[in-house]
Amino acid sequence: MYKDFGISEKLIELKNKCELELRSTFEELDVINEFNQLKILKAMQKARLSDQHFNWTTGYGYNDIGREKVEEIYAEIFNTEDALVRPQIVSGTHALSLALWGVLRPGDTMLSISGKPYDTLEEVIGLNGNNGSSLIEFGIKYSQIDLTSEGYFDYIQIENHIKSNRIKMLYIQRSGGYSFRPSLSIDAIEKINSIVKSINPSIIIMVDNCYGEFIDMKEPTEVGADLMAGSLIKNPGGGIALTGGYIVGNKDLITQVSYRLTSPGIGKETGLTFGQTRQVLQGLFMAPKVVNGALKGAMLCGEMGLSLGFEVSPQKHDKRSDIIQAVKLGSPEKVIQFCQGIQATAPVDSYVTPEPWEMPGYHSPVIMAAGAFVQGSSIELSADAPIEEPFVVYFQGGLTYEHSKLGVLMGYNRIL
Repeated sequence: MYKDFGISEKLIELKNKCELELRSTFEELDVINEFNQLKILKAMQKARLSDQHFNWTTGYGYNDIGREKVEEIYAEIFNTEDALVRPQIVSGTHALSLALWGVLRPGDTMLSISGKPYDTLEEVIGLNGNNGSSLIEFGIKYSQIDLTSEGYFDYIQIENHIKSNRIKMLYIQRSGGYSFRPSLSIDAIEKINSIVKSINPSIIIMVDNCYGEFIDMKEPTEVGADLMAGSLIKNPGGGIALTGGYIVGNKDLITQVSYRLTSPGIGKETGLTFGQTRQVLQGLFMAPKVVNGALKGAMLCGEMGLSLGFEVSPQKHDKRSDIIQAVKLGSPEKVIQFCQGIQATAPVDSYVTPEPWEMPGYHSPVIMAAGAFVQGSSIELSADAPIEEPFVVYFQGGLTYEHSKLGVLMGYNRIL
C-alpha cells in the first residue's frame, strides 16, 4: 500500500529495518499506555461518571454537573486538589497565560529555569517589548536561567539564584518548543522541585505540560509541581475534544486562576461547556492510546532521520518527555518539502500546499502542515518549523501509529 502513495522502495525497506530496531522500545511504551489507560478508567469510575453528565446547560451554567465532573476527573488523574477544564480556554498559550495572570501580582518575580519560553508566551511576558498588556508592563518581574549545553537544569545556578532573590514562581517548560534540545524528564522535574522546596517551600512551581501528558507513568503535579497547564487539542483531548484547555493544581491557586477566567467572586461557578463534556471525556479516555501511537511515530521519524544522515533530537535511547521529534534538515527547501509531504498524508485538506507565513506571536515565518479533523490539533499528524537557522522541522502527532508512520515516510520521500 505504501507504493500507492509514491513511497520509494528504499524508504520502505529502511522503515522496516528501523521498526525492528525499535521493537523493544515500543514494548516499553505499551506498558506506559496500559498504566495510563487503567489510571484514567479508575478515575472515571471513582467519580461515578454517568451519561447524565453529558447533558447541556444554558445561560450562566450554574450547577453544570458535567463541567464539575470533568474537573473532578482531571484533578484525580493529575493528583491535584482542583482543576479548571473549559472550552473557553482557546489554546495552550491561553491556559498558561491565565495561570500566570491569576497567580502573579505587581512586584512578584517569575523565574524560568528552562530558558526562554515558547515564542507565543514571550508576548504574554513582555520579552518582545511593549504590547500594552504584558506581565512586565504590569510590574511583574521576569528572569531566566538557561539549561546547560547538554539540556539539563543548571542546578547550582538555580540554587544560588533562589537563595539570593525573592522568587514568587518558578516556571518550567517541559517540552523543547522551537529549540533543538531534549524535553525535560519527570525525574529531572522531580529533582529540581525537591531542591527548590527544600530552600523555599513557598515558591510556586508551575509547569507548562503541553505535549507531555501520558508520556510517563507520572505527571509533574505528582512530583511536586503546584500548578500545571495544557491544551485539550494536544495529548489529553485524544483527537476528539473540539477545543479547550486545562489548568490543575493546588486549590487556592486554581481559585485565583478561575477569578481571572470569569471574575472575582464568581470563579468556577459559571461557564457553559456547550455540550462538549462527552467529547472532552471520551477524548481523555482515548488519550493514552493516541499518545502511544504518536510517540511511536516520533521515534520512527527520529530513527529514520538519523539513518538518512540528519541530526535528530531526541535519539532512540534518550528519555522522552513529549511527543515531538526534531530533525535538523539544514535548508529551508528541505523543511518546506518535508512539511508538504506531511500535508499530503492528511485525511483533511491533503490537496493543500502549505507555505511559510508570518504567524502572530512568532519571530520568523513559520510553515505548518496539518490536515486535521480538529483545526490546529497537534495530537493529530502535523509538522511545523520556523524558517530560520539551523532549519529544524518539528514532527508530532498522529491519531494512530499507522498514520504517523505514513507521515514519516511521505515527509522523507519528498526531500529525497
